[in-house]
Amino acid sequence: MKNITMIAAVGRNLELGKDNHLLWHLKEDLKFFREQTIGKPIVMGRKTLESLPRLLPGRKHIVLTRQYCDFPDDILVVHSKEELLDYIQNYQQEVMIIGGASLYHEMLEDAERLVLTEVDAEDATADVYFPFFDKSEWNSTLLGENREEDISYKHLVYTRKSTKNL
Repeated sequence: MKNITMIAAVGRNLELGKDNHLLWHLKEDLKFFREQTIGKPIVMGRKTLESLPRLLPGRKHIVLTRQYCDFPDDILVVHSKEELLDYIQNYQQEVMIIGGASLYHEMLEDAERLVLTEVDAEDATADVYFPFFDKSEWNSTLLGENREEDISYKHLVYTRKSTKNL
C-alpha cells in the first residue's frame, strides 16, 4: 500500500510559486504545514530543498533529483521515481510530497491523498502550477477556513476514490 500524500498551497488556477518561491506566506498556513508534516518523511525536488531556509526539524528529508550533487548526510537522495517508490514501498508511515511542481506532476498518479490549502486568490506572475486533477475522482473533506492579510483560504483533504469494484 502506498501511503503517499501531497501537500501544497494553491491559488484559484492551481498556482504554486514564482522564481522558486511560494506565492503566499500565510502564518497560520505555515503552522498547518508543520502540523501535517511533523514526524513524517518529506519528499521534495532539489530546487525545493534549495528554497528552504534550513532543513525542517522533526522530519526525514528525501530528495528526488536526477543530478548527482553533494547533499548533507542526513538527507536521503534518490534519483528516480522507481527508486523512491521502492524505498517507501514498505514504509508504514505516511510520506509527504512537498514539491516542487515537477514532482507533483510525476507523483500525482501514486498519491492517495492531497492536502491542499486552496487560496482564494490568483497570481498571474506564477511560473509553476500544481497538476490539474479531476475532483470527481476524489472525496473531499473541509478541515477549516481562515483569512490572513485580506486573503481567504481553506484547508481541504482530497482522498482518492477506490477504483476497485466491490
